[in-house]
Amino acid sequence: MHPGIILVTFPSIRERLILSLINAILLGVVQGLTEFLPVSSSGHLVIAEHLLPGWQETGIIFEIILHLATLLAVVIFFRRDLAVLLRSLYTSGAEAAEQRKVILMLLLGTIPTGIIGIIGKKFFVTLFSRLDIVGAMLLITGMLLWLAESRIPARPAKKSTTAGDAIIIGITQGLAILPGISRSGSTIAAGMLLGIEPRVAARFSFLLSIPAICGATILNLKEINAIPAEQITGYLCGALAALVTGLMALKFLLMIIEERRLKIFAVYCLIVGSSTLLLALAG
Repeated sequence: MHPGIILVTFPSIRERLILSLINAILLGVVQGLTEFLPVSSSGHLVIAEHLLPGWQETGIIFEIILHLATLLAVVIFFRRDLAVLLRSLYTSGAEAAEQRKVILMLLLGTIPTGIIGIIGKKFFVTLFSRLDIVGAMLLITGMLLWLAESRIPARPAKKSTTAGDAIIIGITQGLAILPGISRSGSTIAAGMLLGIEPRVAARFSFLLSIPAICGATILNLKEINAIPAEQITGYLCGALAALVTGLMALKFLLMIIEERRLKIFAVYCLIVGSSTLLLALAG
């Protein structure tokens, strides 16, 4: 979720606090679903800002808390995979060596993501007000998903990720800062287009998100002030909503990938992207 996280403002202090709690939960649900489903959380928030001008940004603290909640969802969902990776660091054998290779690939994929994020952050932020950019990027996401699902491999799908694959997927993840480009959708599609088995590509994509979310959080820590006491409940409820829906979205997406039905999301992104472009052209 990008810096455009939003809440509705209301006139009465009591009403504002009550409804802000509801909004915090709703935003947590949106974050948990769109962070993992290949539809672009940032793109949908930009669209919402244009369609609902009465909404305003919630601030960096809430954004980071929701990101940490979705990070926890990935850690919980892939806890066995993470345990195997960590255990490989102090064990020997062929299996441990293979898992250490996965760690190396994750590090290789993280490097281009970090470089793009640090160098291009200011530029990318300026695009979050551009509805036309969001529409175009959603179309790109839709086309990537469609191509990945339609690809007929000339050889058996790869069961692991090579160094070249990791770097390309890492670059793709870095470019997913663009509003309308789905991080999960673009990285999974990139992996599949590189000939990686869909479930392996999805696993690599979500494990690769862990250092990316951690890095983004660290970069923004300097902007955090104390959480307002009256907002603690709302923040915690929003985080819990993001965690629960994130776990559900992860399970659902992996099922969709195994059933080779990513075109459902491709069609959705193409429809929303086209509609957004028309909205932008209409002024």
